[in-house]
Amino acid sequence: TGVDLVEWQLRVASGESLPAKQEDLTITGHAFEARLYAEDVPKGFLPATGTLTHLSFPAEARADSGVRAGDTISPWYDPMISKVIVHGSTRKVALSRLACALEETQVGGTVTNLAFLGALAAHEGFANGDVDTGLIARDLDALTAAPVVELRHKAAAGMVALDLVEASPDTGFTLWAPLHRAVALSNSGEEFTADVQVDGPDRQLWTIDGETVVAERSQGQWRIDERRMPAVSQSGTLITVHDAYGLEFTAIDPLDRDAAAGGDSNVIEAPMPGLVKAVFAEAGQAVKEGDRLAILEAMKMEHSLLAARDGVVAEVLAAAGAQVEAGAALVRLEEEDG
Repeated sequence: TGVDLVEWQLRVASGESLPAKQEDLTITGHAFEARLYAEDVPKGFLPATGTLTHLSFPAEARADSGVRAGDTISPWYDPMISKVIVHGSTRKVALSRLACALEETQVGGTVTNLAFLGALAAHEGFANGDVDTGLIARDLDALTAAPVVELRHKAAAGMVALDLVEASPDTGFTLWAPLHRAVALSNSGEEFTADVQVDGPDRQLWTIDGETVVAERSQGQWRIDERRMPAVSQSGTLITVHDAYGLEFTAIDPLDRDAAAGGDSNVIEAPMPGLVKAVFAEAGQAVKEGDRLAILEAMKMEHSLLAARDGVVAEVLAAAGAQVEAGAALVRLEEEDG
């Protein structure tokens, strides 16, 4: 409409009347707004936390955001990162611009719903206007399908994990002998090992899943498999390759993996930082699979923590009112017989 609604709000709050009536307004074109959230989509859109190591939006879209790179998405507030807004002369034009804007949006440091938004913008039914409240539930598998991860993406993640973007004597490279390194990574729960032979400051040979790809640098720009290397950001062990809406990899510490392998599968853990609102279990209590054992409050929402199997409560490790971190043990069940 070309109307500044904020101005109108201020004028009305000052005692003025509305400057115009509905029939005086002319609607021109179409607009879309996509809400970018820190959410773990594969885990049922569970709110996520993290420190934003990278945040970038295309100039062609409007980004209404209250955070920037370096800020932390905490469990105390709504995890929305930004509203991505576009306008076009028609709905089709606006939707095309939204799809492009989402493809060019980059977020590092936390999981997000960016890929889901991109899939929704590209959904044929949505594009045709065949929209109702059951759309997402009907096509959830397609809208949340894992993106295709190419060999070059894995190599890019390995390059950052091993700090080889700038190969130098500090990384073990010398002019007299190739450097051989390896790193274990995971993507969408699947682990793989990336082996690299650094032949010089501008050439690397990566072997992953039995396939080999070459990374070469020219005029300061790396190309992997003859394609420009996408931007990559890192936050601790989380590495985000900014392609296909952001591909997330985790660098695996062998010591941490070994410790996890020997962990207690009977422990009910907090899926995120939050406040324990209530505990419904006590030592010696028999529980059935699906019984609610505790409630965790995070991101202004309450999350029920359920028993994963039938069993007997061995120990309650947190009380109502306790502030806990992600992964904190809350309830432990007795070991199963046999």
